[in-house]
Amino acid sequence: MISSPIWLPATLMAGGVQAWRTAVQRRVSQSLSLNAAGLVRYLYGLPFALMLLGGYWLANPATLPAVGPLFLLFCIGGGLAQIIATNLLILAFGHRNFVVGTAYSKTEAVQGALLSFLLMGERLSPLAWAGIGSGVAGVMLLSTGGKRMSAMDFVRALGQPAALCGIASGFFFALTAIGIRRATQQVETGDPILAALVVLAVTVALQTVMQGCWLLAREPGEMRRVFATWRVSGQVGMLSALGSACWFTGFATAPVALVRIVGQVEVAFTMGFAHFYLKEQMQRSEAIGLLLVVTGVVLALAGSL
Repeated sequence: MISSPIWLPATLMAGGVQAWRTAVQRRVSQSLSLNAAGLVRYLYGLPFALMLLGGYWLANPATLPAVGPLFLLFCIGGGLAQIIATNLLILAFGHRNFVVGTAYSKTEAVQGALLSFLLMGERLSPLAWAGIGSGVAGVMLLSTGGKRMSAMDFVRALGQPAALCGIASGFFFALTAIGIRRATQQVETGDPILAALVVLAVTVALQTVMQGCWLLAREPGEMRRVFATWRVSGQVGMLSALGSACWFTGFATAPVALVRIVGQVEVAFTMGFAHFYLKEQMQRSEAIGLLLVVTGVVLALAGSL
């Protein structure tokens, strides 16, 4: 159920900010290990998450809300799923280009729709399901990287490391969305933005501890490099906190599947960053795939109305 119209602008903004953050993080990942590149979004994002919560609270003075008994459990589960999803996405980037890696992870829309139905009973309209189908077709076309492929070639490509990492990333991103939505439902307030920012601050703090401890235990030398890259890593953290604040607001006010379908506009922003920021060439098939993704977003919006 949609509880506030704010979910739509928040989701659209989240898609743009996340594409920007992922593009910057890919550059960071070229100089850091897998876990170190993942840590920067939480370590450097935590101060910004706290500032967002503090700024919103000062602008809208109120007693900080109480939380339910399962609040921390959902924050830990959603945060851990996001760490795994991010690491898998970075691995996918290492096998194929930026657009293709992101395209495979965008299967999270259909995975999220199925999981939210099974775990939370959220239902979608036929138009929304049509939007999912169009969006998935678009991202699968994008995953070919501009190459002409037969049906069998495409099936074989799904077994490649980039596909496996990207699809697994989408699965864990879908679990992240469900965990975060359940966490926001544990915050006892009628203000969805405040609930989202409380969950954001707590989750990012937990993620910093979880991945930071792992890095110190397994790759202590990488921690120094994380701090040495503070100029670029700080950008990743700021964009990550802002993007997550928008995503969490969307999850707090609308069904997970609907937010993720509309969030596929990130693919359009991703292609823009890949072309202009990372200097990757756009192929004709990628343009068609983008059109299918946009069509899917339009159908999902029509279904929600």
